[in-house]
Amino acid sequence: MSKRSSDGPVRWLNPDEERAWRAFRRMVIAVQTGTARDLSRAGLSEPDYEVLSTLSERPDHAGTLHEQAAKMGWSRSRLSRHATRMEARGLIRRAPDPADGRGCLLVLTDHGLDTLIDAAPAHLESVRHHFIDRLAPEDLTALEHIAGKVEAQDRAHRPPQP
Repeated sequence: MSKRSSDGPVRWLNPDEERAWRAFRRMVIAVQTGTARDLSRAGLSEPDYEVLSTLSERPDHAGTLHEQAAKMGWSRSRLSRHATRMEARGLIRRAPDPADGRGCLLVLTDHGLDTLIDAAPAHLESVRHHFIDRLAPEDLTALEHIAGKVEAQDRAHRPPQP
């Protein structure tokens, strides 16, 4: 394998960096796999839950497709396709966005709110089981600090949204 890329020398991970990266990836996969499996028992996917819980926290239980896509790190087209499936299940509905004639609002339906309320206790227990209860309070503080650093750098290097 070449040690050069088109942008110059490749900065390979040293053994400590590689162990940390692989440990992080294994942790994320383990937590996501466990919580997704548990959430599926309520008939929801992790993206379903993210959309429902975010909308439940917003005024009028509505938010723009653009805002929701940005929050989830998804493209608008990907979220639009997912929203279509959620809409078919009666969890959300679309409404015109009064601030943007080309956009739409995603609106939490009564059925969607009831589904979220029913799923939330089991989901929170799953999060505790697969993540929170496995860590000491100082681990959680350190993780929050690390996540803040990564997110701040990500925001600083993200292209502006139209």
